[in-house]
Amino acid sequence: MKILYFDCYCGISGDMILGALKEVGLDIEWLSEQLRSIPLKGLVLEPQSVARAGLSGTLIKVCLPESSSDLSSHPRRTLQDFVDLIQHSPLSEEVRGLSLRIFTALARAEAKVHGQSIEEVHFHELGYLDSVVDIVGAVLGIKALGIDQIFSSPLNLGTGFVQTQHGTLPVPAPATLELLATVPVYSTGIPQELTTPTGAAIISTLASGFGPMPALSIQKTGYGAGSRDLAQIPNLLRVVMGSSVPEWHLEQISILETDIDDLNPEIYDYLMARLLSAGALDVALIPIIMKKNRPAIRLSVLAPTSLIDELCSVIFQETSTLGIRIKESWRKTLPREIISVSSPFGPLKIKVGRLNGQIVTASPEYEDCRKIALKTNRPLKEIYQAAIKSISDDILRTD
Repeated sequence: MKILYFDCYCGISGDMILGALKEVGLDIEWLSEQLRSIPLKGLVLEPQSVARAGLSGTLIKVCLPESSSDLSSHPRRTLQDFVDLIQHSPLSEEVRGLSLRIFTALARAEAKVHGQSIEEVHFHELGYLDSVVDIVGAVLGIKALGIDQIFSSPLNLGTGFVQTQHGTLPVPAPATLELLATVPVYSTGIPQELTTPTGAAIISTLASGFGPMPALSIQKTGYGAGSRDLAQIPNLLRVVMGSSVPEWHLEQISILETDIDDLNPEIYDYLMARLLSAGALDVALIPIIMKKNRPAIRLSVLAPTSLIDELCSVIFQETSTLGIRIKESWRKTLPREIISVSSPFGPLKIKVGRLNGQIVTASPEYEDCRKIALKTNRPLKEIYQAAIKSISDDILRTD
């Protein structure tokens, strides 16, 4: 899986995205041709190598002569203009769909902060054309590079004020804040608009998550330059392109334990069901011998740390124990998935675990095997044997 990570330590904007994509392999002349087919006649994207605090990056200059644009006859544009433009373009269905999602998010944010309906929002011609180039260009570029998944750091927003068609507005712009309502953001006090509404619309729509860089094998790194040369930090958007590194997942868990020697054994089935439905990761019953040689059961529950109180409450309600031991622990788990294989008895679900991309464990799903055994009146172990053979034939052989 090819991953693109956006390091937005100095914010993000549409032209910075295009510059960064160029540095990791996007053909800008090809991109210009694609955009001219929308049509944006006369469009020229000029990549320029610039330095920001000693770091080299690419600044994309958008040249679109007003006289040669099919879109220049109207000074103001709406969301519907963009929809009509994209729907009648020769772009792929996937590119059209993503572009419309981004532009709609931008229009919706503008509508909310200005107290209008989404149909009433107008974009001035220059801002509209820039948004078309940035949004469609970003989607085209990401698809051309074969990116499967996008992640981003938290966004640096900047501070101060910015001049807009509506007058002087605070930074971050109200539409930017609306677009980033569920995204982690911060400001280091730099008196500039670092994250623009268009940049916010693109990354908030395309990114699968925001946080530290995921585990990946780095292939290329690129820097897209902003138009200003800031004194505080390099005005660059850094992107890191690489392939995912399949690995086990490390997570913190809690182990809840209690020893019980006076509980009706019939209750344990109900207790286990309640604990699992309440979020327990696993439940085990272990025979032990307690003081005075009394046989007993050790109840052991693997629990997400966040559910300790809830699961302890279930144990206290359903058992005779007066105390529960809590141990903090860690566990590593393999990436797992449920897949279907063919068997002489029909499709069977198989749970597989992978290590470094290779299947290292596979087991039939009990409920599937049980249903087939009851339906065919065949021994359950026969169904299991057929499933295990199907695993070898259909999975391990083709993996």
